[in-house]
Amino acid sequence: MKTEKKILKDYYVSMGISPEVYDFCTDIEDTLKDRFREVDEIAECNQMKVLAAMRKNRLSEACLAPSTGYGYNDMGRETLEKIYADVFGTEDALVRQQITCGTHALALALMSQLRPGDELLSPVGKPYDTLEEVIGIRPSNGSLAEYGITYAQVDLLPDGSFDWDGIRKAINEKTRLVTIQRSKGYASRPTLSVKQIGELIAFVKEIKPDILCMVDNCYGEFVELTEPSQVGADLVVGSLIKNPGGGLAPIGGYLCGSKECIDRAAYRLTSPGLGKEVGASLGITSTLTQGFFMAPTVVKGALKGAIFAANIYEKLGFTVIPNSTESRHDIIQEVEFHDPELMQAFCVGIQASAPVDSFVRPEPWDMPGYDAQVIMAAGAFVSGSSIELSADGPMKEPYAVYFQGGLTWEHAKYGIMMSLQKVYETGKITLS
Repeated sequence: MKTEKKILKDYYVSMGISPEVYDFCTDIEDTLKDRFREVDEIAECNQMKVLAAMRKNRLSEACLAPSTGYGYNDMGRETLEKIYADVFGTEDALVRQQITCGTHALALALMSQLRPGDELLSPVGKPYDTLEEVIGIRPSNGSLAEYGITYAQVDLLPDGSFDWDGIRKAINEKTRLVTIQRSKGYASRPTLSVKQIGELIAFVKEIKPDILCMVDNCYGEFVELTEPSQVGADLVVGSLIKNPGGGLAPIGGYLCGSKECIDRAAYRLTSPGLGKEVGASLGITSTLTQGFFMAPTVVKGALKGAIFAANIYEKLGFTVIPNSTESRHDIIQEVEFHDPELMQAFCVGIQASAPVDSFVRPEPWDMPGYDAQVIMAAGAFVSGSSIELSADGPMKEPYAVYFQGGLTWEHAKYGIMMSLQKVYETGKITLS
């Protein structure tokens, strides 16, 4: 009679994983029990935090009913925003499906807080590619630059730490808002911890107390026990088809922060004089709310997948950021291949392991908002949902792939094993 372990291996082999790859990955998984236990404990704390907020705000079945038209007095929408504010430790929140994506949420935050003559400062280097056109680093119709808002940047030091002297010199009487990108984007630098973000905010506000500090929180929600809004951020911003949507949200974004900041954002999203009072839910509130409830558990699976990937590819000699032992501050795992064939093979494996479009082969393409062709593997139930298993990266040196997501640990595990299978089949690596 076959044991459960033998049956499991047979399943993987039947789904395209060679015995050599399976054994290599299983040996690594066996060494990660303590790391995974830590991830479980953080997820349990965050699950209790979300549940407590839902109980406190008396989430009811009536909250899940749809609204139409103007959406006045939408009880569910208002309750969900109170839940978000409590979980993130802020005065108020704006959680709307009318926010189309993470870039839209960030553009909304910047455009609502800044005025002509103000200056925006990034003390953590160049922001994510799609924000370049929002800011006007790359000229674009409707950018902040067109409205007379200037931009300054202080790069991180070579070791990834803050350039404190450079930041001090960059802050001036025009500096209105500091934007802090928590995750790395397509840069080979460490993700910022909540502790580091808190130290940066304290430093900035000591120099100029009226500066607003905004954190791009994408990919970081529920990875740690606290959020940047609990260490001084005036505004935290993210996408609902990443961590906080729990894989269920089909669209949307959120902003959590001071009441003044949220009011300005709401007036920008809808109209002056209307603000948060309008915005019909159209039946989506139940999905957004349940997704938020599921988010800590989903993030847990994605984190385990990232740790697993780091350990596998580091053992094979590739540079991985974070490395196999570093603490985690987002769900993204970077692997540097310095070889376009290996990078593409990795993405082919991720796509082949997807529940949706597993038969599709990803190819590099000219993606809007990027300065190089991008390859993207994303067989998701929600288009573009990067809390689901996905991998992508620009086709240029260091030919680094950015892996993230996985609605369950089991799926993330299979996806990573399939990525290795395709890399192994190139004949360019050996398993040892």
